[in-house]
Order: sequence, then C-alpha cells, then structure tokens
Amino acid sequence: MAVTESVTGGTSGGARGAHEGILRRQSARESRARTYARALPIVPVRARGLTIEGADGRRYLDCLSGAGTLALGHNHPVVLEAIRKVLDSGAPLSVLDLATPVKDAFITELFRTLPPGLADRARVQFCGPAGTDAVEAAFKLVRAATGRTGILAFTGAYHGMTTGALAASGGAGDVRVARLPYPQDYRCPFGVGGPRGAELAARWTETVLDDPKSGVPLPAGMILEPVQGEGGVIPAPDDWLRRMRRLTADRSIPLIADEIQTGVGRTGAFWAVEHSGVTPDVMVLSKAIGGSLPLAVVVYRDDLDVWEPGAHAGTFRGNQLAMAAGTATLAHVRENALAERAGLLGARMLTQLRALQNDFTCVGDVRGRGLMIGVELVDPEGEELPADAEERAQERAAREATTAQEARAAGAAEETRARGGGGAGAAVRGAAVSGWEGEARPVPRPAAPELASAVQRACLERGLIVELGGRHAGVVRLLPPLTITDEQATAVLDRLADAIAAVARDPAAHGAVPRPAPTPDSDPPT
Repeated sequence: MAVTESVTGGTSGGARGAHEGILRRQSARESRARTYARALPIVPVRARGLTIEGADGRRYLDCLSGAGTLALGHNHPVVLEAIRKVLDSGAPLSVLDLATPVKDAFITELFRTLPPGLADRARVQFCGPAGTDAVEAAFKLVRAATGRTGILAFTGAYHGMTTGALAASGGAGDVRVARLPYPQDYRCPFGVGGPRGAELAARWTETVLDDPKSGVPLPAGMILEPVQGEGGVIPAPDDWLRRMRRLTADRSIPLIADEIQTGVGRTGAFWAVEHSGVTPDVMVLSKAIGGSLPLAVVVYRDDLDVWEPGAHAGTFRGNQLAMAAGTATLAHVRENALAERAGLLGARMLTQLRALQNDFTCVGDVRGRGLMIGVELVDPEGEELPADAEERAQERAAREATTAQEARAAGAAEETRARGGGGAGAAVRGAAVSGWEGEARPVPRPAAPELASAVQRACLERGLIVELGGRHAGVVRLLPPLTITDEQATAVLDRLADAIAAVARDPAAHGAVPRPAPTPDSDPPT
C-alpha cells in the first residue's frame, strides 16, 4: 500500500465516497456486457497526456489509451485547439456526407500519410463512427467489386463486434469465413516458429487457395492485422506479409489491412504495413484517426469503387469535431516524427522487458512492435514440450538464420522492384521486429490468465493502467500514447516490473487462483 500512496496521492473520505457511489450505480444500472470497468474500477474525472486522475483523487499512468485511440494521449493541446476552432467558427457539427472545409482538410491530411501506391489512386468512404462498421463496409465493398462472397481471415484475429466483423474474428461461433493460420513464434501452430513457421503458414494459405478440393472457393477478399492486438500482440513477419500480398495479387483477391489499432504511428511506421513495404488494396481505419473522437473510414483503390449511391451509409459519418481532431492528430504525428520515435522507444522498452524473462519463470514471452507491447504470463509449473523437441527447435533456428536473412533481403529487393523503388526505408523499419528469428525458440508453457489478471490488479495498485489480451487473456498489453517521455516510460516499466515481482513472489496474495471450470448448472465467470 505504501507504493500505491506514493505514486497515486492521498484520498479524502468525501472523494472516496463519491467514487464508490458512482461505481455502485454503474454496477446496478449498466449492462453485464461492460468489460473495462470490471478490471479497472476507477472513475476518471481529469486527464492530460499519459495521466488520469480519478474521482477519488488518485492518479494513474494510462497505458490503455482508449484501446489505442489516444495517439497523443489525453486532451493534447493541438487536439483541443482544433475542436475549439470548429466550435468557435459556428460550423455545423454533423453534416452526413456533405462536403465541408473541415472534411476536405481531413481527407487531404489523411491522403498525405497513406502508403505509396495507394494515395495517388485512393477513394475514402466515411462510415459509422466505430471501426467495426468500417470492416463491414470493406467486406461489402470487395464483395460488390469481385462478385464473390467468401472472406479469408486468420486465427487470433479481432475485427470488431458486429456480425460480419465477428465472423472474421478469432472467437467466431458461427463460422462463415475461411480461417487461416497466423504465424507466431511463441505458440507457433506448427510447433517450429521463426521463418520456417511463417513459411508453413504461407504454404497452407497457398494450398487452400489453389486446391480445387480445399472447400474454399476463390474469395472476395482477405483481411489481416499487421499486428494482432487482441490476439496477444503478435507482429506479422514482414516476409510473410509480402507473401500474402503476392498470393492475393496473383489471384485478384483484394487484400484488406485492418489498421484500426496499428495505425497512426503506433508500431513505429505511420501505417504498420509500411514495415514490409506492402500496399494493400483496402485499409480500414478508426481509433486514433479521430483524435480521441469517434470516426471510421475505409480507404481503397479507385478501381474497387463500384458503390451505388447509398450502398453504405451512416447518420453519424459526418462528425466534424472528430475530423478536426483527427486532422490535428495526423499532422502532429507526421510533423513531429512520432512514428519513428515510437519505434525507437518501443525497441528500448522491449529490450528492458525481456530481462524479466530471466528473472521470472512466469514471464513466457515479451513481444511487440513500436509502442504496441505484450508480456505473456504463463504457468511456471506447467509442463513444457519434451526436451528433444526444444533441441530440434534450436537446431532448426540455427540452420535457418542465414537462409532467413538472405530470403528477407531478396524479398525486400523484389518488393522494391515491384513498386518501382522506395523500399529501402521499409526494409530499415522492418529490421526491428520482435520475435525469435535466428535464436532458440522458447519452449511455451500453458497460459496463465489468473496471473495476468493478478498483474493487472497489482499494476492498478501501483498507479498503472494496463490491458489484457491474447488467446486466454494471459497477455499484459501496453499501448501508451506516442507522446510518452523517456522518464514516463521508465516509470511504466518500473511499476510493471514491481507488479510482476509481487505476483511472482506470492500469487495467492494477489488473487491469482485458477478459476474452476464452470459446471452445467453454474453461471459463467465474469
């Protein structure tokens, strides 16, 4: 408790009472579907940058950032100024899809940031205010453009909560989308990880597309996340992403990049696809593009623009305040090279966090890209793979290191030629990817969601807000604003390390007790 008081400040009885009263009323009146409020029982009343102050007077470092929405943190001056300017001008706040100076400025700034090869021939569709609506619009668009219906998606994906977006996500219950393996190192679906695992995943995809008996007709599109966020912060290998681009282009399958969480500098490039030099046919964008306010768009190649008037609409697609805030955010990130800073700072944070793997056996993996970071908690007593499997994995990694490096160089050169140059920057940015290429792949242990939840609670006690993700909610996620300072980053890492150490020393004291499996007559866990 001493640590908590020193980092969050004291609280008065009156403030505590108001705080608890609001939480009680929320619990009594809001839906059981609420999520963040369950794990983070705070009542924010003021915020600036990385810091949130609750109704009880306690202060927190916010590494959730509105699930990645707040690229510049809370209430950044350039965002507030842009909003005030619209309010003071007397401009209409909601304009459906009419043209306005505010919208024109937003589109101009957005197109200025787009990947090469897309900006010069792009069209933009303003959707409803949530990213999931942009995903739905993208599916409708490629189906209309190709005359086909199927969608290819990947295991572990998360694309939203509406019907079509859920069907393409990893937790779909009624499968209407063909599912493909997404490459990862720590829990490789083929048990090998590294370049070999990514190659096997690519071969599987190619087989599904070309085998007339695969049961998967030629699809209308393929959707993927350059870094899976909710799936556990899993960066796509650059070579694999280039392979997906070639596979889809060769078969006239539109490639949809879901940059809802990875975009606007989050991963160390303005758009995460730029690490690999890939230009998708369609991009779905939301979260940070609205500068903290609701906004979602689909950007796509002009030859796909087959919409009939009103084919996809939405009453709130003309949110002028969000467009103004978004323009200010996009310009600030671009003009101040915040994407590049996110890449450098994120690499340093990953290096420091990986030291925790040596100190605590409950830390199974640390991975990420830029300021999109995940720490996977595992059961330190759980059974590992057999020793000979580990040795074989190490031998494979050693044999493939040189070959993989050569293949990456060749792939970058090929992509540069295909795009007519301009790939050198992407190759440099792509060099700092987390993972285990050329190293011994770690032997995974079972996921430990109870430990991850305990670490999240311990972080909150220490004035740090973090999110959980991953297949079993066993990954502690960091999504700090791109404006985080070096000193603040140190404070975040110190508090996270202290929380992990406390839970590792005494899991039971922090409530890290495995949940019993629900019986048919019991309520599901909440």
